[in-house]
Amino acid sequence: MTNLSIAERLGEDFLAQALHRDYRHLPEAVDVAGLMTWDDLDRILTQHRLEPPRLRLARDGQTLPLSDYAMPVATRRHTVWHRLQPAGLHPLLAGGASLALDGADQLHRPLARLAEDLERKFRTDVRANLYASWTATQGFGTHWDDHAVLVLQLDGAKRWRLFGATRPAPLHRDTELPTEPPADPLADLVLHPGDLLYVPRGWWHSVAADQGGPSLHVTFGFEPHTPVTLLDWLAEQLTGHEEFRADLPLLDTPDVQAVTVRGLRKLLLAELDDPQLLARYAAAMDGRSVGRLAPSLPHVGGVPADPGLRVQLTTARAVLTVTDDAVVLAAAGSEWEFAPAAEPVLRPLVDGLVLTLADLAAAAGLAVDDVAAVVGELVDGQAAAVGNLP
Repeated sequence: MTNLSIAERLGEDFLAQALHRDYRHLPEAVDVAGLMTWDDLDRILTQHRLEPPRLRLARDGQTLPLSDYAMPVATRRHTVWHRLQPAGLHPLLAGGASLALDGADQLHRPLARLAEDLERKFRTDVRANLYASWTATQGFGTHWDDHAVLVLQLDGAKRWRLFGATRPAPLHRDTELPTEPPADPLADLVLHPGDLLYVPRGWWHSVAADQGGPSLHVTFGFEPHTPVTLLDWLAEQLTGHEEFRADLPLLDTPDVQAVTVRGLRKLLLAELDDPQLLARYAAAMDGRSVGRLAPSLPHVGGVPADPGLRVQLTTARAVLTVTDDAVVLAAAGSEWEFAPAAEPVLRPLVDGLVLTLADLAAAAGLAVDDVAAVVGELVDGQAAAVGNLP
């Protein structure tokens, strides 16, 4: 599973023909053997305290009460958590409820690797959610999502009925909701283990395990980049101008107000006229992506010069800029400037490789302790992790 790349399975024409535009179904695209099993899900539910809405049960579009399948447990520290009760859980699942687990990539490293591969390809944050169903009853009803999803069937079979969008590119916070979907679907598909399905943002869909037997699938949700998010970022950039920090002359004369608006318009249009605006935005968003948690314990006092210590970046969207005089790494919301000799250390990490300090030192022609110092700065900034990494 380590070298599995879902992005490669989507095909060379995916960006031009499907992304943001149309659904795509790819049967038997991925070998899912051992990727995420029922035993893995059992282990996660056993070893973690998962509270709603992260873990939830739904049936016919309604979220079921937590008290129906979990029991509150009070600790000696006066906190309360909810322990799953199979005696209540099993009848609900057998009776048509679906189980959903958000953020499964934070709990299962193989799913995180797949999400990171997609982030590196599509330059946006990707989160993995797990869904388990046992009957033809729809857990979440016919609905649409405010982000595109890539579905990977893990076990069993699931029917997906796709109805298209009734409002182009709807947002989570929008001025109006999409109208109801048509009665007849555009596509009626049954996914089997290894099948991939891409569903654009805003497409109505219904999902049911109506083929008999339990079904387990994972969805990778793509955080959208829209003109709204561009303007949010641009507003931050414009605060560098005094005119955008000043109080608006709401109580002044119309002439003064008009002069103010013309000045703001000039500055805003100058930004919008920049042919590199979207490239600047994309690089800024990549550099801000915090990735996934990796505390790097026990190395709290610095990274030791241990040749066998393994290193990886915590984010798949780090940006490396190389000039004649310096190498600049933007990652996890911070930025570092190193000497050009650090590029062979940083480049494979940005590409997603997990390497030892000795590997990085050999690639750069540097001493292990020099590489450990570079990596230590990144660990302190939460952009890298060290340890016995998978």
